[in-house]
Amino acid sequence: MDLSSRRIADAGHGRWAIRAGRVFDGLRAVPGAGVVLVEDGRVAGIEAAGFEPPEGWEVLDRGSGTVLPGLIDTHVHLVGDAGNGALDRLPELSGDDLSRTIEESLRLHLAAGVTTVRDLGDRDWSVVERRDRGLPGLPSVLAAGPPITSRGGHCWNMGGEAEGEEGLREAVRERARRGADVVKIMASGGIMTPGTSVEASQFTRAELAVAVEEAHAAGLPVTAHAHAVGAIRDAVAVGADGIEHCSFLTADGMRVAEDVLAALIAADVAVCPTLGRAGLAVAPELLARILKNDIGYENRCALFTRWHGLGVTIVSGTDGGINPSKPHGLLPASLVDLASAGMAPADALATATSAAADACGLAGRKGRILPGHDADLLVVAGDPLTDPAALLRPDTVFLAGRPAG
Repeated sequence: MDLSSRRIADAGHGRWAIRAGRVFDGLRAVPGAGVVLVEDGRVAGIEAAGFEPPEGWEVLDRGSGTVLPGLIDTHVHLVGDAGNGALDRLPELSGDDLSRTIEESLRLHLAAGVTTVRDLGDRDWSVVERRDRGLPGLPSVLAAGPPITSRGGHCWNMGGEAEGEEGLREAVRERARRGADVVKIMASGGIMTPGTSVEASQFTRAELAVAVEEAHAAGLPVTAHAHAVGAIRDAVAVGADGIEHCSFLTADGMRVAEDVLAALIAADVAVCPTLGRAGLAVAPELLARILKNDIGYENRCALFTRWHGLGVTIVSGTDGGINPSKPHGLLPASLVDLASAGMAPADALATATSAAADACGLAGRKGRILPGHDADLLVVAGDPLTDPAALLRPDTVFLAGRPAG
């Protein structure tokens, strides 16, 4: 029985039986499964294709489609509108402007099948505060607040500048007081901030160690923006939980340090390569960097696919919002790109479901279709395990057991 959109919207948090051609549980296709049961906002069970739900359950029949966990984008900037100079314009925006941008960004993610995002850099604590006021009908938000950066460092205009070991301790403590879910630290410079160097570290190893120690004492994970080889090496050495970008840049170009790669694997550090692009023209300064370091997009996809095969934990995040090539809602396309580069489709899906949930501290709640997990679900037309482009055809999204939209 195929329900009308009005009936879907009216059903609320009741009991649902979602029927489709297959169920991907966050790790694999469940053999013989074809029905996911949802009750009171949580997954109640997975049943065989021929299962008939009891009387009174709403049925959503999607034929040859696929039910999978709602996607998790582990690296977004909800305050960015993906326009030219999106981050540079942040100081000019009012609180109401920021709030509107955050909500519109979340709507774009939801339309693409993303049910949870991890925001790794806002301004004036706008995402943290908007999260705390509630976001009904929108994806769940984990928030870092303003990223910790050096004086005049990468993304300094978000308000997270800190200096010296004591300054870093206080910066982490402030994030704990304000209820941040994760600490984001700019271990190297960034391409988007003039005057910083992506090839150089912004903090000493001792300073990074202080930040990680303080964060872990407060129960917070740390993820480090790190393009430079030295910044990656230092962040892994002091116990950072994640590395964003992980570009291995040096003054002579991209040079993968095998000892650092081995350390990433040994410590099970979550690496987010921030893949995904909208096919738009690349900014001149970024194009120059790409040509210098031979880090073209296809090369990056192939590189991280190879690292995955070696045992590096890869999670997917898009850097959504920072410029026109990084619009919100880009995550499904980035997964298609990983599969095109040779990653098994199930593994590519896991980078945005089960592995992403683990990296975000959400294991046991999200990223899997298992009894008791949040019923954040995505139904797509077709089979993404044989045709990854099916991810670009979202049909229905469930948030906490409620069909969205």
